[in-house]
Amino acid sequence: MSIGKEKKHNVLYMSYDGMTDPLGQSQVLPYLKGLSGSGYRFTLISCEKPDRLASGKNIIQKICDDSNIEWHPLKYTKKPPILSTVSDLRKMKSLAIRLNKEKKFSLIHCRGYITSIAGLSMKKKYGVPFLFDMRGFWADEKVDAGAWRLSNPAYRMVYKYFKKKERAFLSKSDKVISLTHKGAEEMLKWDVKDLTSEKISVIPCSADTDLFDPERFSAEMKDSLKKELKITKEDIVISYLGSIGTWYMLDEMLIFFKEAGKRIENAKMLFITYDEHERIRNAAKEKGIDPERIIIRPGRRDEVPALVSLSDISVFFIRPTYSKISSSPTKQGEIMAMGIPVICNDRVGDVEDIVNSTGSGYVVHGFRNSDFEKAVERIPFLLKSDRSAIRSKAKELYSLDVNIPKYVKCYKELLPE
Repeated sequence: MSIGKEKKHNVLYMSYDGMTDPLGQSQVLPYLKGLSGSGYRFTLISCEKPDRLASGKNIIQKICDDSNIEWHPLKYTKKPPILSTVSDLRKMKSLAIRLNKEKKFSLIHCRGYITSIAGLSMKKKYGVPFLFDMRGFWADEKVDAGAWRLSNPAYRMVYKYFKKKERAFLSKSDKVISLTHKGAEEMLKWDVKDLTSEKISVIPCSADTDLFDPERFSAEMKDSLKKELKITKEDIVISYLGSIGTWYMLDEMLIFFKEAGKRIENAKMLFITYDEHERIRNAAKEKGIDPERIIIRPGRRDEVPALVSLSDISVFFIRPTYSKISSSPTKQGEIMAMGIPVICNDRVGDVEDIVNSTGSGYVVHGFRNSDFEKAVERIPFLLKSDRSAIRSKAKELYSLDVNIPKYVKCYKELLPE
């Protein structure tokens, strides 16, 4: 297919996540920039949090302008629950219909469930191919996170509504994107009409392997950063990267670190996060961990790789709920891209399979002290890991250069020559 022909295809991309959010900048815009470079003309609709839009609009607008992406940001509303989402959806759907009259979209690419309601409606009304980029089992995530308590009749009704919609998206869409092979296997067990393995493409959350590149940081730079954080050359640094919240098991990670500290006298734990610093310190104190061993440092996206580079090992424990079958932790690819071995848990998407097949760390199969003791015993071996080999595997699995062509392949299957 020639670039000239490809440029005839106008694609509508809809995201309920904002482009001024970190997720939009790491998991949406890089793909759209790459796909635009492959010859597709994008119109992007997203819902933006007002404060972030005020501070970040100009940055995102420039990225879009430079990549020939026409961006239509809408205001995200949070309250009241449910009704605010219905209102946001109506605004997105109304805008999409108006834009379609002007641009005659060849494809509607919907990120997540909310936007897919509009996408499916437009497919039925205008016959436009609809790509369901599901990003995980969203309704089940809401229940597993405790946001939708099924004992509440209103939330039970909302859950049933979205599970019904989920089946419709899977059945009526022209293509389905799953973040994990485990998620794809699970969906095929649901006996959804017209859902086949051929219809599902697995594309994990990508990592920017150019940004997360250990070669960018000299020994002098790292020594200076270590001095700032009071990390000595003898210290063994176990890091945690990312938010502290619903899915990430802070207490269990600290208990693991305490166990590690019994065996490794000079172990320190570096939390790279903007979230809940006081909660981290209080939880460590409750567990009898020396506060001198806990280091907390927030970092902008451009600062994060340098902080990660100080790690000898990185750890993340994620609640292994049903919905996490479909989860692809972005942090796994970013940590691997830095050549750092991980200690993590099983029953989360393809995490265990990836760790085992790439030799990039150790997987715990429970959260008892005995499980942590086994992990700690592996630390001397993990410290000898071939970091260049771990990075090489990360590039094979997570790089945009590998995953953008997977989206191009999906588009070519759906769009006529």
